[in-house]
Amino acid sequence: MYCSHPLNSLQSGSNAMLSRRSLCLQTMKRRGLVSCNVTRPRIRKQSSGPSKILCCCSAHQTNSPQAFDTGSGDKVRLPTQGESVVRGSGGQETMLQELPKPPADIDYLAELIAVQQSGPKDIGFFGTRNMGFLHQNLIEVLSYAMVLTNNRIYTSGATGTNAAVIRGALRAEKPDLLTVVLPQSLSKQPPESQELLSQVQHVIEMPHNDHLSLAQSSRLCNRDIVARVQQVICFAFHDSNLLLETCNEAKETRKFVTLFYLD
Repeated sequence: MYCSHPLNSLQSGSNAMLSRRSLCLQTMKRRGLVSCNVTRPRIRKQSSGPSKILCCCSAHQTNSPQAFDTGSGDKVRLPTQGESVVRGSGGQETMLQELPKPPADIDYLAELIAVQQSGPKDIGFFGTRNMGFLHQNLIEVLSYAMVLTNNRIYTSGATGTNAAVIRGALRAEKPDLLTVVLPQSLSKQPPESQELLSQVQHVIEMPHNDHLSLAQSSRLCNRDIVARVQQVICFAFHDSNLLLETCNEAKETRKFVTLFYLD
């Protein structure tokens, strides 16, 4: 005879709830949602998104790294808190490594030491033709001082800066320390330049550039001077394209460049 006592009904309902819970746990285990043999997982409800199932097993509450199934058969290893602090939290393990040091440029250091040393050096002077009388006097004094300290001066034969450099070097009465490199033949220079160049002992002409324009021949002349010197001193305006180009080329070849803007 079936008994309908309330206690029996309560026990029957509890058994049914445990059966459903066991069935749910088995289903979640097959799907990889729960990997712990715990009978009562704790569920944390969130305001948005699906609820998270937290494991209450003491074996899973240590600081050992965990491996989780992504659903495609691959295991993803999550770092511990200590590893995250030391190595970072990236997808791959990263170690703190010392950055490699760039190789030392021996040639550049040798040129820099040669420029900074107290001994004489080869200096190339460049500058604009459009220069006032006061600026020409300053450049003349600078050239005069450079030759007095036994520095070898290289410049071109144009008016303005080049003429001031030549006059200052001639005043020092050391003609062997002055070399003028012309972009073309001497006959191509203006009359006032030819008169000044007649006092220079070392004049290098480039007659093979006579068929070129003055801008093209001047560019080649500047490159020739840069190749002969260790240091470049230039006086230019911000729109002196050829002079600025010469300074950039000198820097690329590791020359020590001093650029003075007149504007």
